[in-house]
Amino acid sequence: MSDNKKPSGLKFSPWWISGAIIFMFILLNIFNSNSFQDPTKISSSKFDELLNSGQIEKVIVFNKVQAEAYLTAAALKDKANSKVAKDPLFGGANKGPHYTFEIADAQNFENKLIKAKTESKLKDYDFKLKSDWSEVLVGFLPMILLVGVWLYFMRRMSGGAGGGGGQIFNIGKSRAKLFDEKAEVKTTFKDVAGLEGAKEEVQEIVEFLKNPEKYTVLGGKIPKGALLVGPPGTGKTLLAKAVAGEAKVPFFSLSGSDFVEMFVGVGASRVRDLFKQAKEKSPSIIFIDEIDAVGRARGKNSMSGGNDERENTLNQLLTEMDGFGTNTHVIVIAATNRADVLDKALMRAGRFDRQIYVDLPDIRERKEIFEVHLTPLKKVEGLDTDFLAKQTPGFSGADIANVCNEAALIAARHNKTAVDKQDFLDAVDRIVGGLEKKNKIVTPAEKRAIAVHEAGHATVSWMLEHAAPLIKVTIVPRGQSLGAAWYLPEERLIVRPDQMLDEMCATMGGRAAEKVVFDTISTGALSDLEKVTKQARAMVTIYGLNEKLGNITYYDSSGQGEYNFNKPYSEDTAITIDKEISILIEGQYQRAIEILKENKDKLLLLADILIEKEVIFKDDLETIFGKRPYQITAEENMETPL
Repeated sequence: MSDNKKPSGLKFSPWWISGAIIFMFILLNIFNSNSFQDPTKISSSKFDELLNSGQIEKVIVFNKVQAEAYLTAAALKDKANSKVAKDPLFGGANKGPHYTFEIADAQNFENKLIKAKTESKLKDYDFKLKSDWSEVLVGFLPMILLVGVWLYFMRRMSGGAGGGGGQIFNIGKSRAKLFDEKAEVKTTFKDVAGLEGAKEEVQEIVEFLKNPEKYTVLGGKIPKGALLVGPPGTGKTLLAKAVAGEAKVPFFSLSGSDFVEMFVGVGASRVRDLFKQAKEKSPSIIFIDEIDAVGRARGKNSMSGGNDERENTLNQLLTEMDGFGTNTHVIVIAATNRADVLDKALMRAGRFDRQIYVDLPDIRERKEIFEVHLTPLKKVEGLDTDFLAKQTPGFSGADIANVCNEAALIAARHNKTAVDKQDFLDAVDRIVGGLEKKNKIVTPAEKRAIAVHEAGHATVSWMLEHAAPLIKVTIVPRGQSLGAAWYLPEERLIVRPDQMLDEMCATMGGRAAEKVVFDTISTGALSDLEKVTKQARAMVTIYGLNEKLGNITYYDSSGQGEYNFNKPYSEDTAITIDKEISILIEGQYQRAIEILKENKDKLLLLADILIEKEVIFKDDLETIFGKRPYQITAEENMETPL
């Protein structure tokens, strides 16, 4: 029988002790104050009256300022002393002291006691020294409270850094998490689908640490550092987790922001402590995720005065990676998606010898990633992973993981026992376009305008050779869009001008359709205009595809251009750039209008079907337009020479 005791709602806190002490001091102050009438306190004249009448048995004087009087047994029986005859706490006989009072003149009072003892009116008296600890502690109470509050906040600001419970003295300790062979790191290289080149280079580092003689016998040296660079979600951190799972050496993992702290010198101190721990456990690996948080180029943001603390941290990191006392058995692996902002000294050989680019997966790698993420799902038999890989161009590994999870949620929402192909298609639509909003109020006139707009996209893209093949068209509001046309873009390594122009023309097909049908335009083409403007600007200013400007680019791959306040071209050139961009866009707009005028009847038919069905697919377009004029199969495209 298991003991299922519920945990108590109250938990002990060290602050309870402080609270109890403060409460006790408050009570002492209250009872010592004159706000309550104490029956044991009497005046000097009252004491003289009791002394002369022989009711006092003993007197004790403390510090020559306060006295305590003990009554005789006969005096305790007197009704005048009934208030002090009994113990106020326990109710029994009060053994004294029965009265207390203040002394004005100690010498005169002593003479009075000597005289009373001589006359047998007093049995005994004594003078003593007394220290009132309650008053001393009450005097120091504010200082104790200030020190306690200071320690509390310093402990909180240290953020639990290092061992020893995160005390203030450990704030300069490294926050790196240590993984070793005893740690439960289940991720291995088998869990990393795709990324064959990156895996090979990182795996070589792990192999060197396991078997260094294989490389050193030929005189080779392992790289001191490897920098993983690539877009977000491509698997850089996952690759580092696989290294931690595969390596049989200590693995220190932390983020670049863990070095940052509000206290001066803490970042550099943590870097020193990190490498000290790594050297003690060498051979070892240090993984720094998002290294751009600490490795940003120095001295670039001069207008804000720079960040001396961050630069000091970077200087210490540079020294530790390749300085006089560098230990070659400590390998640093770092990851970032902003390699352009990193300091050049950090990127040089000897620190990060290898820069491993982790790119978005291609169709083959996407299939492998799908197979990894589909393993824990209950899916239908014979699910085509090749089809899923084709439907997700440009998706990163994180996006594919999200698609699989979203498909499972959609299947559960429809009470299915297994995840099928349609669930994955709905998941892709949900992620790319957003959630369907079927309850959005759209007037009939607006619905027809949206249908004409989307039919324009579909018609122009169907008639152009290099436009992306259409999958489906919908006028159901989704996310921030009122309608959408879904394409399956061809994965190209290089793009030619005619391909970019065809894509721009297809994008302008929506606005052109509104102009052809309604002879007016609307605000619904905002995203289209934004897309074609970016494409046209890239053709003119980046890729050098404009005849007027020639073979010139204003793109700065180092990323340092953002710190310059002057444009890299003259005002005359800026005017030329603006004109050429406008000429490109207007040319494709007029081209789309001509295509739609030639196929206006088919455009209107397609729009009517859209209004009726709300969603149409590739087969519906083939019924209206016939086979696509430029139907290039994948095999023919692969055989086309560059």
